[in-house]
Amino acid sequence: MSRKGRFITIEGIEGAGKSTCLAFVRDRLIQAGRTVLTTREPGGTPLGEELRALLLDHREEGMSQDAELLLMFAARAEHLAQKILPALERGIYVVCDRFTDATYAYQGAGRGIARERIASMEHWVQRGRRPDLSLLLDLPVEQGLERAGKRSAPDRFEAESSRFFQAVRQGYLDLAEAEPDRIKRIDASLSLVAVERQLAEIIDDFLKPPVSGLKPASA
Repeated sequence: MSRKGRFITIEGIEGAGKSTCLAFVRDRLIQAGRTVLTTREPGGTPLGEELRALLLDHREEGMSQDAELLLMFAARAEHLAQKILPALERGIYVVCDRFTDATYAYQGAGRGIARERIASMEHWVQRGRRPDLSLLLDLPVEQGLERAGKRSAPDRFEAESSRFFQAVRQGYLDLAEAEPDRIKRIDASLSLVAVERQLAEIIDDFLKPPVSGLKPASA
């Protein structure tokens, strides 16, 4: 019987170092003998990338919160159907730059959309499919925005206020507190070497085979 793949997501605010850490996680998995697919949200498919452009472009400054949420889940539905689920069925490990935790953090905590509304969309689109492991790269908002500001002109989300990102960060931390077995917090304010050390420890532990609950027979 073929082994199914595992689904890993990388989360965090702007400037947390998601792209760099995604590459590290990918390489660590490959070194461990896994076949890996990397992808991102919103995006990951031709349709998803078009929706990503709409979501990030400053021309859509007046986009309603409901439209933003629906576009996020439209891109996610296509992403799951066309890329993520088929890869997992083939035994491939999928590493994704953001997933539904980002929706709870950005559209939920940041925009103020009720958690129950997001949960109903999650149930409809994902049908219970959630990441096996989520890596939350956490750092102070000011530090993240300073890093992000050195990369390129800000997109529609990156141009949001510090107050918005404070709410997003707290949203992520609340998720991690509620689901500590799935969401692992990494201190992303440290040096790259220190961040990679944390990631390596978590990934190596994640790859360990489950411990059998059977007790050895008594003599």
